[in-house]
Amino acid sequence: MVVHTRFAPSPTGRLHLGHAFSALQAHDFARSRGGRFSLRIEDIDGTRSRPEHVDAIFRDLEWLGLRWDGEVAFQSRRLDRYQAALDQLRAMGLLYPCFCTRADIAASLSAPHGPEGGLYPGTCRGLATPNLSRPHSWRLDMAKALTFARPQGESDLHWHDHSAGWVRADPASHGDVVLARKDAPASYHLAVTVDDAAQGISHVVRGKDLFEATHVHRLLQALLGLPVPEYRHHDLLAGPDGQRLAKRHGAPTLEAMRLAGEDGPALADRLRRGLLPVGFTAAQA
Repeated sequence: MVVHTRFAPSPTGRLHLGHAFSALQAHDFARSRGGRFSLRIEDIDGTRSRPEHVDAIFRDLEWLGLRWDGEVAFQSRRLDRYQAALDQLRAMGLLYPCFCTRADIAASLSAPHGPEGGLYPGTCRGLATPNLSRPHSWRLDMAKALTFARPQGESDLHWHDHSAGWVRADPASHGDVVLARKDAPASYHLAVTVDDAAQGISHVVRGKDLFEATHVHRLLQALLGLPVPEYRHHDLLAGPDGQRLAKRHGAPTLEAMRLAGEDGPALADRLRRGLLPVGFTAAQA
């Protein structure tokens, strides 16, 4: 099997040290095994994605000394694949329109909590005559999906992670997840699952903050008849405040380091050896 990994940033802001660490993890895993390393731009969020951020991603990765194989994949150019997957799930009777706002869901005192916060309480599930002219998302009916997926193969769904070993998938803990948003043609869950299969990704190398999402991705793979990659969820980097690095927290950007004249390949080498800047640590999600 040819090892094929990918780095898939969203162009909604500048890359930071945590992105560099993740890109190196995926790049080096493939290169050390004579495999392929792809770059995918997850620009499906049209309201927040910016062309200038895409250009900065290219410059930052090249500054680090990373090179990718083949053409860059853009999610915004792959919408037909996501629509086909949605059509397939809809034909199976597994999707329903949801008209609720985030405020509606937050106001529901009965909503239980899952790995990613409050679960959708099922308000729109089973609406007799939904008015599709109103803004709506499309949700996966989790109970129906599970009864459909399990008879297709194993009694339980599993995936393998390099640290956790064999993991029993528990997508029900996420509730009726959104697969197509009101403001975007596909959710992260759907798009990344479809893209990894279409690109032939053999090993998904990403941060431990996305470990829980794999439960949902494994279910979608079963429903859509897609291959199951190996997963390698790596540690995250945290800043001096103890918080994991994130765009929304104003993490120091690679662009700022690059423009300040720092040596990119030298920085990459230090990250490979676990030598982080003063105050930064590797921490689990």
